[in-house]
Amino acid sequence: MRKQKRSVGSDYKKTVIARVSAQKYEELVAILGRSRLRTMSELLRDILDNRKITLEYYDKTLDKVMLELSEIRRELQSIGVNINQVTKRFHVQQWPEAMLINAGEIAGLYQQIDLRMEYLFSVIDKIAQKWLPE
Repeated sequence: MRKQKRSVGSDYKKTVIARVSAQKYEELVAILGRSRLRTMSELLRDILDNRKITLEYYDKTLDKVMLELSEIRRELQSIGVNINQVTKRFHVQQWPEAMLINAGEIAGLYQQIDLRMEYLFSVIDKIAQKWLPE
């Protein structure tokens, strides 16, 4: 289904022209660049109607954290693959001694997961303290 294009003046009957200082114009352009609005007119209408304007920020300090989180994800995924392989071996074993060895391997892998999860939660706590409101 094709989206209908709204005509430019359909809801807006009056035109307002205003002059602003160069500094104020630069502020508006900066706000427009960080918002999801497409035109200066949309921005000004939202300001005049006292509507919330959501600005998007990019924090370069989170790059390192995101790399760390992706590394933890990769490690957890590889540990999970190892657990699946050992579990499969466990189920095909005929000898109780071999089953015990496989169970020990699985327990060790789960300890690795616990350590990585503790570290993951500490990283998430740091992010939450910085970005979530109190």
